Parts: sequence; structure tokens; C-alpha cells
Amino acid sequence: MAEISAKLVQELRQKTGAGMMDCKKALKETEGNIEEAIDWLRKKNLVSAGKKSDRIAAEGLVETYIQPGGKVGVLIEVNCQTDFVARNEAFKTLVKNLAQQAATADSVESLLTQPYIDNNSVTVDEFIKQSIAGLGENIQIRRFVTFAIQDTPGIVDSYIHTGGRVGVLVEINSQSEAATSNEEFQALARNSAMQVAACPNVEYVSVDNIPTATVQKEKDIEMGKEDLANKPENIREKIVQGRIDKRLKEMTLLDQPYIRDQSISVEDLVKQVKAKVGEDVTVRRFVRYILGEGIEKQESNFAEEVAAQMGAK
Repeated sequence: MAEISAKLVQELRQKTGAGMMDCKKALKETEGNIEEAIDWLRKKNLVSAGKKSDRIAAEGLVETYIQPGGKVGVLIEVNCQTDFVARNEAFKTLVKNLAQQAATADSVESLLTQPYIDNNSVTVDEFIKQSIAGLGENIQIRRFVTFAIQDTPGIVDSYIHTGGRVGVLVEINSQSEAATSNEEFQALARNSAMQVAACPNVEYVSVDNIPTATVQKEKDIEMGKEDLANKPENIREKIVQGRIDKRLKEMTLLDQPYIRDQSISVEDLVKQVKAKVGEDVTVRRFVRYILGEGIEKQESNFAEEVAAQMGAK
């Protein structure tokens, strides 16, 4: 059996929140396969289902840009090394400009080659390098996504939470352009984005959008849990189906209690808006970025860094 490193144990702890010894045992049982170890922990009820690796942090900002008219929207994440630089006005301006400019790019690579929106004499890549020199930290465009409405009436809207650490982009469709100017319709777009930001386990719009492979994986995990081992097969199936139904609803936007009125679901809210605008309304898609999600932040001792720099002089 391969040796289980402390780094691998730490990574599993960050992804699951489980105890160190439980993580070590899970990795031993799965020969160091971290995805299988997560499933093993879930079967033992040692981790909350669907927990994300949001404990891993990196600094920077998540920002959005919505074109006038709401037909195109961008969600972008730009990383730096410290929160100090993330709060710098020059960095904030850079990120806002990059969000707007990304609306005309199809990848990070193509964005870097464009003339910078505020200085056409240099490319985006060159301006970022100038910013790195000025701010004294590494700066990287990590990712962005663009929603563009072309064939179906609707709008794109966004929401930024906790000072640029969480961002959401959402698209809502209607049957006519007249509906997109309705205040209730526009409020639904903004409130849906806020809802996604408030529900970190939500990954899909509705249960129908969940891939069959994901449903089967959840079923396999539930079937393997130890508390069902001694129950008859037909009873196990009923219990598992009930758990699966509950789990799938936890993953979907429309099944969430509405954050502004817990007595109704988001699906109920959509139905109310349909009635008010007099036509069909659909939440088509959304994307949520959590700043630094999946990036391992380097731990450092500030006092030791200063001492090392002093000694180097």
C-alpha cells in the first residue's frame, strides 16, 4: 500500500471537514484515491453530503459585468496574493475592466491578447504585468464565463456577495421581449442570483437537470451506508429512495425555500412571476464562483519572511 502523505490527508480534510484520523483511514481504505475517499467518508456519515472545498482560499476578487439591456453578462475571477492588494483601488478597477472586456473574449488566452480597454497601446497581458510591478504581487485571470442571450427573450443578471468573494451569474427566459422589462421579471433574475449565492450546495436548476450518473452515484453511496446493512432489500430501497429524493432537492435551485419568504419555494416564486407577467418564465442556467475555490493557498509565517529578507541583505 502506498504511503499516505500529510498533504493528501490535509487536502481531504479541506474538502470534507472530517477528522484527521478519519481522513487518514479513508485514504488507506481507498489506496490514496481522494474521490473514493470522499465517498467512503460519506458512507460512514463522517462528512456532510455535497460539501465543497470552500475552505481552500486564495485572494483576489470575483466581479460581474452586465451589458446595457441585460442580454450579455460576465462572471470573472481574478486572483492576487493578499487581501491587502485585493482591497486596493487599482486592483479593483483592473478587475472591473477585465469583467467588461471579457464580454468580447472566448477564453482567458484570447482575453490576454486583446488591447487593454483603458490603454489600447498595450495588451491585457502587458497591462497585468505592469500592474504586477506596481502592486508587487502576482495577478492572474483565473476564469470567466459569459452568458449571451440570442434566440430567446430574457435577461442576464448577477449578484456579488461578501465583498467580491462570491459571485453568481443567472439567465432568466420569457416568451416575449415585453416581459423582460417587467419589474417582477427583473426582480426574479436578481433574487435568483442572490438565492444561488446563499445556497452553496445548489448545483442545478431543477431535478430534471441532474445527470443520470450523478443520481446513480448518490444512490450507490446511500445503499452502501452501514445503517442499512441489516435491513431487508425492499425496506432498504424505500429508505434509499426517500434519502435520494431529499438529497436531489438539496442540489436544485427551484426546490430551495425562498430566502425572502421561507413559506414558499423558489419554484413557487417563479409561478407567481409567471402569473404576473402573463406568460411562461424559466430559470435557464446559473454559475457561481467562490473566490479561491480549489486553490491551495500557501501558508507562510510573516515574521520568518521578514527575518529571511533582513538576513539576505
